[in-house]
Amino acid sequence: MPTQLTPNELRRYSRHILLPEFGIEGQRRLKESSVLLIGAGGLGSPLALYLAAAGVGHIGIVDSDVVEESNLQRQVLHGTPEVGKKKVESARKRMLEINQHIEVVTHDEPFTSANAMPIATGYNAIVDGTDNFPTRYLSNDVAVLLGIPNIYGSIFRFEGQASTFWSKHGPCYRCLYPEPPPPGSVSSCAEGGVLGVLPGVIGTLQATETVKVLTGIGEPLIGRLLLYDALAMQFRELRFARDPDCPLCGQHPTITGLIDYQEFCGIPAQSQTSHKQSTAAMALPEITVEQLAELRSSGTPHTLIDVREPHEYDLCNLGGALIPLGEIPARYSEIPREGRVVIHCRSGARSGKAVEYLQSLGYSNLENLAGGILAWSDRVDPSVPKY
Repeated sequence: MPTQLTPNELRRYSRHILLPEFGIEGQRRLKESSVLLIGAGGLGSPLALYLAAAGVGHIGIVDSDVVEESNLQRQVLHGTPEVGKKKVESARKRMLEINQHIEVVTHDEPFTSANAMPIATGYNAIVDGTDNFPTRYLSNDVAVLLGIPNIYGSIFRFEGQASTFWSKHGPCYRCLYPEPPPPGSVSSCAEGGVLGVLPGVIGTLQATETVKVLTGIGEPLIGRLLLYDALAMQFRELRFARDPDCPLCGQHPTITGLIDYQEFCGIPAQSQTSHKQSTAAMALPEITVEQLAELRSSGTPHTLIDVREPHEYDLCNLGGALIPLGEIPARYSEIPREGRVVIHCRSGARSGKAVEYLQSLGYSNLENLAGGILAWSDRVDPSVPKY
């Protein structure tokens, strides 16, 4: 017997039901459906809000982060009172405020190879609201292995993209991106920034695709990558086909289970041997903000290099020479090869890349400022603004 809608639900979803292409049958399908949302951040915010409002009956949310003040510029699922609280709990509270007729299950843990299959099994679709490549490949592989669609979205600075990967009907994420980019070649939103409304656009597109897939209406973005440029206010479409040699969904798959996605994406595992850890420490020498403060106060000779962008330097700086990371290959001769040289950025990520690159050129006198300006503001000088 088909799932029945209560009188309250009929009133709530009346604008859906009035659509001839949707109707009461479409709303019933949503009520019967279950969606696993990976991430309750920028993309996860509009996804959670609209899927809850649409009446998707069962929604699972996976996220292990807490709400931070810097999230509020784009993660509209959360408010100021939720700063410091678990994102999944903040999300669940808001979703049930929007629609008490749905069920929300939270998973306050990272989505990993160890727990992905137990978490995802039983859902009708996966919606990828993540911001890192290991989880994107993991989400894709889980969806293919379970035979369910994976609704994908990605954002950076002023640009975003969306697609629907469903191996039963078309290509998967690996068909489009067979290999991850080299480690460190793509900055995160925390380093590169993101326009606050951008995840709203892309996340809403993902929510639209999810509703279409669950109800069977319209033409999903299967085999199509939708590209959005917010500055130009332009949409473009890239068509792509299933790769017959895809190791996951191709004619002769070699991936039949979940793998180590950190290793696949070239990201060192946390549990390395002490030898590897000591080797890594030798490869990337660091200095703490307290040690740098002592250098400055004692007058010990050193050179300070800031590898952020000019607009960041104007916002706040520790002095020293400004050589943005992208300009280092052309300006590395300005960095002395003798004496102590400290390289820093906002958080230590970009400066770490700079140190690695300069070491490849033979530099042996460099130190990366661990934690960057954020750590300096937290532990040395709170008057330096954080951003």
